[in-house]
Formats: sequence, structure tokens, C-alpha cells
Amino acid sequence: MTIQKIREQVLDLTEEERWELIDILMKSLRTKPPLAIKNRGIAASLVGIAKTDAPAPTDEEVKAILETRLLQK
Repeated sequence: MTIQKIREQVLDLTEEERWELIDILMKSLRTKPPLAIKNRGIAASLVGIAKTDAPAPTDEEVKAILETRLLQK
């Protein structure tokens, strides 16, 4: 049976029958295993990659690191 034929037949149903059909379809979809996890973007997969147990540097430490880096250039 094609989707077009199903559409035509569904439109011939009463409102109550259509709601019953919706209920049947929803139940049939709930019993299916979940779809595979969608592929995340590269940036999302890198979140937390550089995580350490050390606390984050203070503003002063960041400024010192930047100054040192600029002097190296």
C-alpha cells in the first residue's frame, strides 16, 4: 500500500477513528529502539578535553602568562 492510498483512506475515517489511529501509531513508535545518537560537531566533542584538577588561573596569572608569551615572540 502506498502512502498516497493510506492518506486517502485516513481522510475517509471519522475523527474518533483518526485519533485511534494516532494512538496506535504512537504506541508502535514507542516500542522501537531509540535512533542512534546523532553525531555531534567537533567543537562539542572537544568540550572538557583540557580539563584539569588544578584551579583556573587568576586574572593576574593570565596577564603574566600573556606577557611572557608576547616577550617570547
